[in-house]
Amino acid sequence: MKNRFYFIIAAVAVLFSSCKKDNYDAPAADFTGRIVYKGEPINVQYGQVNFELWQSGFGNYSALNVNVSQDGNYSAKLFDGDYKLVFSPNQGPFLWKKNAAGRQDTIAVNINGGKTMDIEVMPYYMIRGATLAAASGKVNGFCKLEKIITDVNAKDIERVSLYINKTQFVDGANNIAFQDLGGADIADLNNLNMSVSIPAIVPIQNYVFARIGVKIVGVDDMIFTPVAKINF
Repeated sequence: MKNRFYFIIAAVAVLFSSCKKDNYDAPAADFTGRIVYKGEPINVQYGQVNFELWQSGFGNYSALNVNVSQDGNYSAKLFDGDYKLVFSPNQGPFLWKKNAAGRQDTIAVNINGGKTMDIEVMPYYMIRGATLAAASGKVNGFCKLEKIITDVNAKDIERVSLYINKTQFVDGANNIAFQDLGGADIADLNNLNMSVSIPAIVPIQNYVFARIGVKIVGVDDMIFTPVAKINF
């Protein structure tokens, strides 16, 4: 009887402890912004680029990963407090600043009721003057490329790609057709032209979404133009 009594007391204690944990407030502060170069958003592939937020003082010291959307925006729900923001090596089609020891540097971020902040990065290239239009069953693309990093960290272009898709998610993993222009075939960074045929779409729709992406040698993540809806 006594053992049964102790068992009931222990079960109540566990239940009470569980309820206390469940009643903790959820993070309510909005941390939002864009990844930019001189105020211009950096467009990337959906779900492929993220940065880390570190906060000490709460037991395990681990990173919270914040994903960057394909238009360069990010959003996270956080607790108020002080954080360290950093991009891990090889994240994004850009360089992140390093500290005196040559490691990825951090930015101090204070969250108090919410914060909006653009994060400045240094891309290897920027896509300029892009145009996308449909004609004769094809989507035609034009753009120029500006080489931003020209020092010892400079990298060559592996390829430039024109992608089209049925939905607004458009990249190498999400497309119904594409055309690649190899880096070795680029004669003039100020005159890049591509064209891709629009395949049969089921169910039928009279539009596609398109954008141009640049793959840099030795860099996994591509930089893109904004997604454009192309009617035909």
